[in-house]
Amino acid sequence: QVKPVESGGGLVQAGGSLTLSCAASGSIFTSNAMGWYRQAPGKQRELVATITRDGSTYYADSVKGRFTISRDNAKNTVYLQMDSLKPEDTAVYYCNRDGLVRAGVTYGVWGQGTQVTVSS
Repeated sequence: QVKPVESGGGLVQAGGSLTLSCAASGSIFTSNAMGWYRQAPGKQRELVATITRDGSTYYADSVKGRFTISRDNAKNTVYLQMDSLKPEDTAVYYCNRDGLVRAGVTYGVWGQGTQVTVSS
């Protein structure tokens, strides 16, 4: 199975913005809701946001109002616009199909992720 490819991470000061991109194969992207996840050092991977094929979205409470997920179905790409970043947003960010982290267990095949570091 082809892994998703995440990009766009980096080092940013608190209050700054970053936009992450994820290119996924058609087999992953086409018929699925897609999600962004993150994993901070020493913590479990957690769901940040999801978007269905028709554009319905979900956000974790910790990022609601600051992050925006979107997708381009023609390009098999999903984006995460992150504004008003906080040091606690520091993590490796991954994208994949929705539903691959359940009860603290991670399933499926994952890409390398992209590191986001927010300095205070």
